[in-house]
Amino acid sequence: MSTEVKARPRERLLEAAATLTYREGVGIGIDALCKAAGVSKRSLYQLFESKDELLAASLEDRASAYVATLLPPADDGRSPRERILHVFEQVESESVAPEFRGCRYLAVQVELKDQSHPASQVAHRVKSNLTAFFRSEAEQGGASDPDLLARQLSLVFDGASARAGIGADTLTGLIAPTVATLLDAAGMG
Repeated sequence: MSTEVKARPRERLLEAAATLTYREGVGIGIDALCKAAGVSKRSLYQLFESKDELLAASLEDRASAYVATLLPPADDGRSPRERILHVFEQVESESVAPEFRGCRYLAVQVELKDQSHPASQVAHRVKSNLTAFFRSEAEQGGASDPDLLARQLSLVFDGASARAGIGADTLTGLIAPTVATLLDAAGMG
């Protein structure tokens, strides 16, 4: 007899939404989401007001794990330069997985276009927090223009994860030297 407890419908829907939208995009249909989660449409609409709300909730549900994987622990003793490079090392290591499709938060913003969409708002907040992390580390590391460096690092992050996600390029041997050049130029030796 199995002691494993089947996940509740809400958790199954969140998992299905996260998995299917990452793999196939936000245009995935309600039928496919319900089938993957093993729930009825009625259950979906009892738990979430709309597919939009489900998408936002699934992004929110994944945000803390995403941040924990990507960012170094607070006060880990590394220099700001090393902490920034850690983020890009994480992206590089994730990008070699066959299922890697780039940054799910960037993809949602690109696909939806509508900045007022609930899922786009969650994605925007997560991406803004990453830029804020870069800015904070740049300030602590004595960068000549922390705001500019943070924006440049976000640009490299998004571009690198997007290009790797569509299979246009590999990040190994590319992303670390690119980021190091930006850090050097900003005075973060």
